[in-house]
Amino acid sequence: MTQPATRVRVLVADDQTLFRAGLVRLLEEDPRVEVVGQAGDGVEAVEMAGRLRPDVVLMDLRMPNLDGIEATRRIVAEFPEVRVLLLTVLDADNNVIQALKAGASGYILKDSKPDSIVSSLLAVMAGERVMASAVANRVLEMLTGTTTPKEFYDGLTNREIEILKLLAGGMANKQIAYRLKISEKTVRNHVSNMYEKLGIYDRSQAVLYAVRKGLVEV
Repeated sequence: MTQPATRVRVLVADDQTLFRAGLVRLLEEDPRVEVVGQAGDGVEAVEMAGRLRPDVVLMDLRMPNLDGIEATRRIVAEFPEVRVLLLTVLDADNNVIQALKAGASGYILKDSKPDSIVSSLLAVMAGERVMASAVANRVLEMLTGTTTPKEFYDGLTNREIEILKLLAGGMANKQIAYRLKISEKTVRNHVSNMYEKLGIYDRSQAVLYAVRKGLVEV
C-alpha cells in the first residue's frame, strides 16, 4: 500500500496499558498515521512531546501524576506547534471547558470508531478544532455565551454551586458552614433552595448531579 503524502505523527498518552496498546495497534493499521511514542502518564506525555515533537498528542483526560488537562497546558505552553486531542470516557461539560481553556484542539470519546479518531487527528493537525457530537453543542453554547453558567447549572447561584461542590465532596452542613464562614442555618437554607431548583430530595441525588455536571471528580 502506498503511503499518503502527509502522515500525522501521533504520541498516545493513556495510563491504561491494554487500552493504549489496542488503540496504537488500530491506529497503526491506518496508513495516514504514524505512532511515534506511547506515554503512561501526564508527566511522561510532556517529556515525550518535547523530545519527539509529534504533530498531535492523543491524550487521556484522567491520568496519574499529572492529569490530561494540566499536561495539555504544559505542552501547549512549551511546544506550541504540538496539538493536543483529548480522549476520555466521560462527556462531562466542565472538563471539556477546562481542557479547551488549557489549549486542547479538541475532545473525542474513547468509544469513537478508529476511522473517526483518525479523521479527528488529521483535522487537528490541519489546525481545526474537533469535539464529540455528544458534547459539542453544549460546549459551543457555553463558549459563545448563549448559555450562561447559571442556566447551565439549572438556575443555581454561585454560592449554591460552591455549597454543592463541598456537599458532594462529603462535607456535613456544619463543616460547610465553618469552611464558608456562614451559619449552619444559612447552609441549610441554601441546600433547601438547591434541592427545590434541581427537583431532588437527598444528598445522594445531589452528588450524582454534581458528578454529571463535572463539579466533582469521580
